[in-house]
Amino acid sequence: MPTIKEIAELAGVSRGTVDRVLNNRGSVNPETAERIIKIAKQLDYKPNRAGLVLAAQKKNIKLGVILFGEGNPFFEDVVEGIHRMEEELSAYNCQVLIRWTAVDANDQIRAIDELAALGISGLAISPTNSKLLAARLNTLTDAGIPIVTLNTDLPDCNRIAYVGSNYYQTGETAAGLMRLAAGKKDTPIMVGIVSGSDAVLCHTERTAGFINKAGSEPRFQIVDSIVNDEDDDLSYERTLALLKRFPQINALFFAASGIGGGCRAIIDAGRDQDMTVITYDTVPETERYIRSGLISATICQQPMLQGRMPLEILFSYLAAGQKPKREYFYTTVDIRILENLDQKNDLL
Repeated sequence: MPTIKEIAELAGVSRGTVDRVLNNRGSVNPETAERIIKIAKQLDYKPNRAGLVLAAQKKNIKLGVILFGEGNPFFEDVVEGIHRMEEELSAYNCQVLIRWTAVDANDQIRAIDELAALGISGLAISPTNSKLLAARLNTLTDAGIPIVTLNTDLPDCNRIAYVGSNYYQTGETAAGLMRLAAGKKDTPIMVGIVSGSDAVLCHTERTAGFINKAGSEPRFQIVDSIVNDEDDDLSYERTLALLKRFPQINALFFAASGIGGGCRAIIDAGRDQDMTVITYDTVPETERYIRSGLISATICQQPMLQGRMPLEILFSYLAAGQKPKREYFYTTVDIRILENLDQKNDLL
């Protein structure tokens, strides 16, 4: 195993300089730092685990997590992933502080301010799509606090990585699944889109991907789209109204949660026998309607991995100075139908 001493000798610097670069401590000339990092990579340097534990314990790392959608069953699995990683990190004297917010930039900024006052070292956040929020997050990165976005992204902020689905791609995938599930090639696919909120990038990206793919298929026609604020009651009311207003709709694409309410609306409208439905995730309501035959397919996104990986990235960055290997950590496009609904495939 290569050592800091060997890296220092090859780089022509002191061991202290190498330590500062590899552990992201103090100021080092950028050219010198680049030379040290290059040598460390060439030697496949890995920090000593015992030394990492000791260094992390001295740093007393605190990781903040901000999520929206409290009560959304999908996030229960995200939080389970967070808690599993939190248990591992407790051996390194690392704390994890979780805060829930509304889908609102100002509410998320208040949560950021609260966590910043508690002295967090890094932040994992599922952000709303807001320039105001991005500006506040950038004040954290300017202060040396790294950020990882999860579940939905905010490219305008200087985060070090994103962990979640490639939503545009999964939107295109949903359109492909709908085409297959709709069956007869001579039957037009008249689509209603039910999204969550325009303030969440993953919802708008899913919809954009779906519309782009549908636009290349002559069979597709997008009839109308609605938002349900990821609320089941609102989803029921607005989906029922949509189906009454446009009785020609024979396919529904749910780009967010609120699926239970939407499916109840389909049934109450008497359309459950002639409707093609594509959704996301395997929350209890989705599973129920897949088993009943109303939902043709659902696209999953490894929620526990989305909870665990951001903390792992932040801890490695803060404790060992290890930058993420890439910017985007996309989860697997995991398609579920009745026949593989019970299969467990969430990487931990």
